[in-house]
Amino acid sequence: MHRFFAPALDAGDDNVALPRDEGEHLTRVLRLGAGDIVAVFDGRGHEFLARVTSAVRRDVHVQIVSRVEPAAESVVALTLAQAVLKGEKMDDVVRDAVMLGVAAIQPIVTSRSETTVAALMKGARVERWRRVALASVKQSRRAVVPEIRMPLTLETALTEPAPALRLMLVEPAASADVEPLSVLRRTPVPSDAVMFVGPEGGWAAEEWAAAAAHGIRLMSLGPRTLRADAVPIAAISVLNFLWESEL
Repeated sequence: MHRFFAPALDAGDDNVALPRDEGEHLTRVLRLGAGDIVAVFDGRGHEFLARVTSAVRRDVHVQIVSRVEPAAESVVALTLAQAVLKGEKMDDVVRDAVMLGVAAIQPIVTSRSETTVAALMKGARVERWRRVALASVKQSRRAVVPEIRMPLTLETALTEPAPALRLMLVEPAASADVEPLSVLRRTPVPSDAVMFVGPEGGWAAEEWAAAAAHGIRLMSLGPRTLRADAVPIAAISVLNFLWESEL
C-alpha cells in the first residue's frame, strides 16, 4: 500500500488535498489516478485508507475511507543528539534512527565536527534531513514524523531543558568513568530521554567532562570501537529492547 503524507488532514475530514510534491509522486512516479486506494497519514499519529478522487499533475485530492492502525510508537520519547557526520553518513543515521522510532533528532556541532552551524544552515542540510526522515517514516509505517531540529553547538545543547534521562555514549578509548548501557535495565523506564552520540574520532575529553558536569550520564556500548554511524543505531536498538522488555 502506497503511503502519502497529508499534514493538512484534520480529525473529521472527509476529503484532503495532498501537498504538491506528494501529489506529483502519486501521479508521475507511481502512475496512480482516480479510484486508486492509498494510505494517508498526518504526521501526528493518525492514518487512514483513502480513495483518490482527482489527480491532475501535482493537484491530488483523496476521500477518507477508514481508519488504519499505524505502527506503534516507542515507549520512551527519545531524542538523538547526534554530532554531525561527514557526507552522506548523517543521512544514513537520520534514516535509520527514524526507522527505529526516535521522537526527535538534534544535530550537534562539536570540536571535531568538520562543519559549523552556519555552514549547515547555509547548505540547507536540515531540509535535506527532514526529507530523509519523511521517507523513512513512510517506509517504516510510522504515522508520526519526528522533529529534525535546528543544529546547535554542544555547549548550547548541554544547557537545553533536561528530560527525565540524559546520557552520552563515550568511546572505549576515553579515560572517562563510564557505565555500561545495560545498567538502565535496573532503573525505572523514563518518560523521555536524550542520547548524545559523538562524531568521527569521538568526543574530546573536555566535551565529555562538560557533559558530566551538567549531570549527563556517561555510558558505553562495550569494549569495541564502532564506526560513528553505527553507534546510534546499535544504541537505539539496545534502548528499545531494554525499555520495551520492562513493560
